[in-house]
Amino acid sequence: MKVYKTNEIKNISLVGGKGAGKTTLTESILLEGGTISRRGTVDGGNTVSDNSPVEKEYGYSVSSCVFYAEKNGKKLNFFDCPGSDDFVGNAVTALSVTDTAALVVDGRNGVEVGTQNNFRTVERIGKPLMFVINRLEDEKCDFDNVYNQLRETYGNKVVALQFPVNAGPGFNSVVDVLAMKQYTWPKDGGKATEADIDGAHADKAEEYRMALLEMAAENDEELMMKFLDEMTLSDEEALKGIRLGMVDRSIFPVVLVSAERNIGTDRMLDIMSEIVPGVNDMPAPKNTNGDEVPYDENGPLSIYFFKTSVESHIGEVSYFKVMSGILKAGADLTNMTRGSKERLAQINVVCGQGKTPIEEIHAGDIGAAVKLKDVRCGNTLNEKGCEYVFDFIQYPAPKFQRAIRALNESETEKLGAVLNRMHEEDPTLLIEQSKELRQTIVSGQGEFHLRTLKWNIENNDKIQIEYQEPRIPYRETITKAARADYRHKKQSGGAGQFGEVHLILEPYVEGKPMPEVYKFGGQEYKMSVKSQDEYPLEWGGKLVFVNSVVGGAIDARFMPAILKGIMQRMEQGPLTGSYARDVRVIVYDGKMHPVDSNEISFMLAGRNAFSEAFRNAGPKVLEPIYDVEVLVPAEFMGDVMSDLQGRRGMIMGMGSDGAFQKLNAKVPLKEMANYSTSLSSLTGGSGSFAMTFASYELVPTDVQDKLIKEFQEKQKDED
Repeated sequence: MKVYKTNEIKNISLVGGKGAGKTTLTESILLEGGTISRRGTVDGGNTVSDNSPVEKEYGYSVSSCVFYAEKNGKKLNFFDCPGSDDFVGNAVTALSVTDTAALVVDGRNGVEVGTQNNFRTVERIGKPLMFVINRLEDEKCDFDNVYNQLRETYGNKVVALQFPVNAGPGFNSVVDVLAMKQYTWPKDGGKATEADIDGAHADKAEEYRMALLEMAAENDEELMMKFLDEMTLSDEEALKGIRLGMVDRSIFPVVLVSAERNIGTDRMLDIMSEIVPGVNDMPAPKNTNGDEVPYDENGPLSIYFFKTSVESHIGEVSYFKVMSGILKAGADLTNMTRGSKERLAQINVVCGQGKTPIEEIHAGDIGAAVKLKDVRCGNTLNEKGCEYVFDFIQYPAPKFQRAIRALNESETEKLGAVLNRMHEEDPTLLIEQSKELRQTIVSGQGEFHLRTLKWNIENNDKIQIEYQEPRIPYRETITKAARADYRHKKQSGGAGQFGEVHLILEPYVEGKPMPEVYKFGGQEYKMSVKSQDEYPLEWGGKLVFVNSVVGGAIDARFMPAILKGIMQRMEQGPLTGSYARDVRVIVYDGKMHPVDSNEISFMLAGRNAFSEAFRNAGPKVLEPIYDVEVLVPAEFMGDVMSDLQGRRGMIMGMGSDGAFQKLNAKVPLKEMANYSTSLSSLTGGSGSFAMTFASYELVPTDVQDKLIKEFQEKQKDED
């Protein structure tokens, strides 16, 4: 395998909707790029990219595949990304470490839901884009219609580099306005023959050529001046203008293929080798200090690990990008993230599950190492003296949650290890051991995402599991002030236990001062504050603890014990057993015994006094409210709005986002459990959403009554 220099490397992500034909196109690229000698098929289950058991089971991609092709002295690194939005994390990873997205469009159907979703992902990450229209051989393919759809949807940035001579079952020829030649392929694909453009297509070719040159010229002042003077550009000037336009996303070139018949792929690779920006044509990536780090072969060695997978025949495979310098086999590096030392005894270039050892890999290139000692996804490894750290992949927030458990409790620990490994392989799968909910919560991008996880665990790791709806992390608080006292007294021969605590509870509101006098039952209680401490709670909100004891009724050394007892009870509110928050506690009186008083006595007295006062302070249940942003085509806006309102959602605003309508709402978490599935059903898969925690708010009375009743019944069952 040839070692490629930085200026010979181009990195490309193949993205597109489910069923657009990316896996078949991958096989065609590998064949034309000389990486394989025979193509596999999806039906045959022998393709390079869909190689995992679950992908063979489902028949489409669920993880990205790294491969390469060599063309015109360039190394083209590709990532074949899954089409389903449930596996968008793979596309985010790929787009973050590549420089261009090739968005594959089904020539039969044009702009589909998957096209829209993937375009939004590319746009959000800000990478150059080109369109690849596939399935030109299909009888339902209408190139003019698809091309017009692309321009109507994504604007005049879309410009064709080719148009078909005979789209449909007889497809084998295109007019290429970049080269101003006509290319014709054998019936079964392969290498094209090049000829002058047939006279019947000359006028159309000239029209397309002028549109392309005008757009290319707009990206450089010198090119624009020449184009205005001469109304043409040389091939080299046109290529320069297109590259510049791709970098600033002012040009979205369009090329044509029939991946099924291996027609057009060789010319597509030629075009990619010419117009796709190289690694140094793009803005330099930034390290965690915000400093730009250009891909410099002569710079200090730094590599970034972006993907981990486990392959049955070799174990853990760690994929990396060389960010600076030249990586050589046998390099001793420092893991800047974990502080450990690592030797990369062997480094490889990658083609699916195939690994080819190579002596060195230059800045900007992609490689892999196997069975490393202490490397995780997201780690940066450097040579001595280099301090770069990279962390530029930003994954979308999860949209779908389930509690997960092993059906056989003896396999719980094993399941935990498997889930941690799964998170390493797919960082959009988040795993949380919730002490509060007493559940293991797994979060992902959608129902199919978690269904795939379940398949892998049950079929690959042989652990039978079940999903349950996650419990909701409710909170409890109080709405008025209340007073209580409690005496703990116990005598059991020898030293006894004695502690008495008098306290007042009131709601804590940020910035609201504490009253000097409280009234209960016609009696006034005047406070004399000795100390006041605020304790931010790990579950949100605050506990404010006030010592207002006078005259030595309770020794100061017992105040921490009282606080401990109160904090214990804050972890289990009386209404639903949920965490309590936003409470001010004033300890104002009590009694001690010279012999029997100790820390445990005052801890128990404080805990019980707090419980009694809490029950009398108008306790209420709070529920988590989330800000939800939904993007949908305009025709589904009414249905989506009605659905959110049926989920107790409050519509906060509407707007537009490109071709989509944007809806903002506040919705209780309880009502969002199956929202990703419902939204997909309502919009035919075209809608997407994001949600972030907003606040805790009081639940409606009927909901609170239901929650209290459920908690009481549960308590009875446990008793």
